[in-house]
Amino acid sequence: MSTESAKPALSQEAIVAQFQQLRNDQRNLANSLNTLEMDLREHKTVIETLEAADPERKCFRQIGGVLCERTVKEVLPQLVENKDFIAKTIVMVTNDLSKKGSELNKFKEEHNIKIRGEHLGGEGAKGADAEGKAENRNVLVSN
Repeated sequence: MSTESAKPALSQEAIVAQFQQLRNDQRNLANSLNTLEMDLREHKTVIETLEAADPERKCFRQIGGVLCERTVKEVLPQLVENKDFIAKTIVMVTNDLSKKGSELNKFKEEHNIKIRGEHLGGEGAKGADAEGKAENRNVLVSN
């Protein structure tokens, strides 16, 4: 292998450590993305429920661990704003995850890293299975 830049050669331990760090970063991004997608689904469900409710109806919202009494007309715009912010964040995290995957693949190729038991698309299947679990969280609406 020829070195294109004046970088010092990394030891095997340093290469493995850097590769593991890249994989951990990728897993953390994937976990964040999964959490954000669950939050988005929850927001959509609550918004759909509250849109059908009377705007003057009493509802409760948990803010920072404190349950606050509000009306539907006060809470609904805040939920829509939060949902939009979560959707934008999902796009950013998805882009970051894609970049991290490219960086990881490039690092694997540069250092000729082979992973035992790795199949094509192996890690993508794990995320799809975990996506549907823990979908529902408690929502309290008063009569």
